Amino acid sequence: MTAWAFALLALLLAPAPALAQVSLPPGFSAQVYVTGEGFDTGRATAGIPATSTLVFDPSGTLYLARTGRRYLGGEVDDLWPIFRVPPGGGRLSRETERQFFYGPPLPNPQVSATRGREVLVTTFDRDRVVGVLYRLAEGRAELLAGGTPPSRSVPPMLAQPEGVAVDASGDLLVADRRRNAVVRLDAGGRLLDARWLDLPHPRLVVARGDRVWVAGDGEGEAPWARGTGEIWSVGPEGRRLALRGPIAAGMDATAAGALFVADRQGARVFAVGPDATAIPFAAFAEGDAPRGLAFAPVTEATRRAGIAGDLFVAVIRRGTWSLNEIIRISGPFEEFINSSVRR
Repeated sequence: MTAWAFALLALLLAPAPALAQVSLPPGFSAQVYVTGEGFDTGRATAGIPATSTLVFDPSGTLYLARTGRRYLGGEVDDLWPIFRVPPGGGRLSRETERQFFYGPPLPNPQVSATRGREVLVTTFDRDRVVGVLYRLAEGRAELLAGGTPPSRSVPPMLAQPEGVAVDASGDLLVADRRRNAVVRLDAGGRLLDARWLDLPHPRLVVARGDRVWVAGDGEGEAPWARGTGEIWSVGPEGRRLALRGPIAAGMDATAAGALFVADRQGARVFAVGPDATAIPFAAFAEGDAPRGLAFAPVTEATRRAGIAGDLFVAVIRRGTWSLNEIIRISGPFEEFINSSVRR
């Protein structure tokens, strides 16, 4: 029996975990998709090690990464594994988590996008102010852009890369938080535009069709800090401010291009309306809060797995930020958006 089969059998035999305290619109349902046990020795708390970013490949495989201490100083071991969870979800423990490891541990890894079966991962060396964009395929990490420049007279291409998106032309858009800019690269990682978009502390990038959204933390020192965030929309009509106010902890768009945002401070998930408004979608209670989110792509593989178009959210349970769970939300997302806009 393969490692994946053992993991699936353990999931089927395990008792159903308690669901996060979340309120949803009529017609939507939620269930725990990824959880764990044994990662908090002090308390019997369910969850996996804190994960800030998540992304799917076309097969419906989910990749999870903890960004570590990107925003904090001090000496600390910042090497963290990337988890790979097959369609159907998983229940991890300290004894079984290695079955879910994918690729080498990396410093402060953040998963943001996939390109076919490649996972695009950014990392950041705080002391040297050098960032790297890797492509991770078949368990191997290959440098795609950034890294140490050839000489001291040449500045690093990337200083603190965060989110990545692949636009309609196949170019890569990388949010460089330290440079206060989104960098545009070609498919091979060569620099096309060092300042494709300027905004304070950009961190998240999403592309669907001919539209790109970029979320920045404003003057906030960290994504969990309070402040005034911005979400910009870039499309055929140019660039515009889509929303100002909440700091986005995570965001992704449906296949039809409806943008959803995780607001950690507000303990909610909302959609961005066409008139620069936040449309309430999910509300969390009892100390639960969303951290990151991703929609499963709509492919033949995800249809067979029964997750096509569903929303997956990394949730902090009862204020225990060091452990998270991934919940799956199913329902008529496009109908929800259309009815909300009509109102």
